[in-house]
Amino acid sequence: MILMFLMGSLAYAQKDSTTIYKKRVLESTEIDILSSYYKQTGDNASVTGGIGNEELTDFTPTIIVSMPLNADDVLTIDAGFSTYTSASSSNVNPFDKSGASSNTNNTMEGSPWVASSGASQKDTWTNLSVSYAHSSDDRNKKWSTNISFSNEYDYSSIGIGGAYTLQFNQKNTEMGLSSNLFFDTWKAVYPTELKAYIDEEGDLDDGFFSNADILDINGNITPKSGNTWNPDAFEKIKDKGRNTYAVSLSFSQILGKNAQFSLFADIVMQKGYLANPMQRVYFADKANYFIGNASSIPIYTSSENRDVFMLADDIERLPDTRFKIPVGARFNYYFNEFLTLRTYYRYYKDDWGIQSNTISVELPIKILGKLTLYPGYRFYNQSTADYFAPFDAHLSTDEYYTSDYDLSKFDANQWSIGLTYTDIFTSFHIGKFGLKSIDLKYNNYERNSGLKANYFAFGLKFVMD
Repeated sequence: MILMFLMGSLAYAQKDSTTIYKKRVLESTEIDILSSYYKQTGDNASVTGGIGNEELTDFTPTIIVSMPLNADDVLTIDAGFSTYTSASSSNVNPFDKSGASSNTNNTMEGSPWVASSGASQKDTWTNLSVSYAHSSDDRNKKWSTNISFSNEYDYSSIGIGGAYTLQFNQKNTEMGLSSNLFFDTWKAVYPTELKAYIDEEGDLDDGFFSNADILDINGNITPKSGNTWNPDAFEKIKDKGRNTYAVSLSFSQILGKNAQFSLFADIVMQKGYLANPMQRVYFADKANYFIGNASSIPIYTSSENRDVFMLADDIERLPDTRFKIPVGARFNYYFNEFLTLRTYYRYYKDDWGIQSNTISVELPIKILGKLTLYPGYRFYNQSTADYFAPFDAHLSTDEYYTSDYDLSKFDANQWSIGLTYTDIFTSFHIGKFGLKSIDLKYNNYERNSGLKANYFAFGLKFVMD
């Protein structure tokens, strides 16, 4: 018995010795501290039916901690939040405006061009994800699993996933398979006038409407009973869930000492409530009604309109399934120690009628020993979804409808410039952590529909001694 114990201990020690001396997947704990700032402008706000102020700002700090549990296993925790202000989503209640919502002469004022000061003007999105990865002794196989949770005031999501990667051909070839599931829930927020109409059972003399005159297209006050505004298509959503199922395949091949090529394909299925209950739709075959200043009705679609708002006919309605297939390729070429070429192409198609192409090129240039400059360009175009129409162009007989310009036909150009400082010897320290890299990046984005955006990103990577 003692002999067996000693032999077992020796075998364990030999196995443990192998574990100690093999190369670790991650040598020591790494911490990434990231932040970004995004600002956009435009005049096709989806919450106000395809016209109106699209100004949005977003600030997103994130921290990612990767910890080696042993030679083979790595635990990664990714936590962050995004705090934003949105002129579009603020106008869920367009009448809640400082200095503009006062009830004067029985008239409330609002405009798709003026941001509301209500609760939906700003929000904070929070996210936490945890992943665990294990590599085989020969480092040719790797599997990982992850779980995530995110939440904001009208939406929450839980995600789970896993991935498997196999290298062969002396590590010159790599194949990967991954799958992710997301289970999302809406905490439905509706346009104020539609919610009030349902809550008051169509009584325009009660509740929200009791202190507001309803105007026709000519600016005349209409009686609140009989032939007046009647959003009979609207009803509150019943299914508040949205599930996403995604499978990804990838193949990568080293073509030589200077070139690498990769292919990827995704299959994505979504089921549940796929529209947004905040987004208004207006019907061309129904009369238009307003609340606010009658003299501004003729300039309603102009940014000069500051004090009249058109009552919605319904919210966005879309199918409860969506099938997406993106496929693409990457090609990277190493010219020399100073210059590298990175290229990317993706084709996308879904069963809502959208097809798109994405092409991007990035050219990292080493300008000093530790500094790399990487200019880039990205082009994107897409066709229109079957269910899209601009402001006040849908028909009440349509089954599905949206005026969200993210589903419209457009082209987009994005220019970027980045700068990276890398010090593999981590000469600068804060306590026990050495600074490995600093990243700065700027992106300028513009659609031919008028939307413009600027994006700034900053990142620090620290490595524990």
